[in-house]
Amino acid sequence: MDSVFRTDKGRIRPHNEDNGGVFLNEAGDRLAIVADGMGGHNAGDIASHMAIETMKELWTKIEVIQSANQAESWLKTAILKSNEKVLEHSKDVPECSGMGTTLVAAICTASFCTIANIGDSRGYLFNENGLTQVTEDHSLVNELVKSGEITKEDAENHPRKNVLTRALGTERDIIADFYTVMFEQGDLLLLCSDGLSNKLAQREMQQILEAELSIEKKADSFIQLANENGGEDNITLVILKHSAGLESG
Repeated sequence: MDSVFRTDKGRIRPHNEDNGGVFLNEAGDRLAIVADGMGGHNAGDIASHMAIETMKELWTKIEVIQSANQAESWLKTAILKSNEKVLEHSKDVPECSGMGTTLVAAICTASFCTIANIGDSRGYLFNENGLTQVTEDHSLVNELVKSGEITKEDAENHPRKNVLTRALGTERDIIADFYTVMFEQGDLLLLCSDGLSNKLAQREMQQILEAELSIEKKADSFIQLANENGGEDNITLVILKHSAGLESG
């Protein structure tokens, strides 16, 4: 399995409050995460960093993931522990009050990926059927689309597009959504913050993923195009590729 992680502060923001990475356990399974922090005085950077570090530390202690149910159970526990750490820090440190972060995380094995998300960072699967958005945004605009009050086209430029209905670290009881997809030879999994998904149409994303490029070049192309299209937000992504050498880096 091959993987690449990229993050860029974009063209407008003074700081990068996104975080993420790809982490291996003893069995060679991968945990991929993207987190988009929010909060004043760089508190968003602290929230996303704390969430990533907590999950990374827990991941090093697990030996093997044998089923999607086990993967979901691990993600649920790890997210709750991350939420508790971020929430407690926001209560203990006044300048971090109200901070939080989105989170999209995926456990990928040789046969499946189990994905968890909170907020509007997304997970996509690219396979022989094209590019599919697996996750669903936890945002006010998405709720309006689902209720029929606005169209998907209206949502693209809605003034309250960045209002989240769920985030990690903002309240004690949080609920993540979970999805499991088959992961087969040649498939790609893309995790990204809204700094990417807000700047590229899905067809543009698919064109990059299906191009005859290395996953590193694909990742660089995503960053470049998001910046060319405005780069108003931090841009972060992970690409995982299912390849024959499942133990390779």
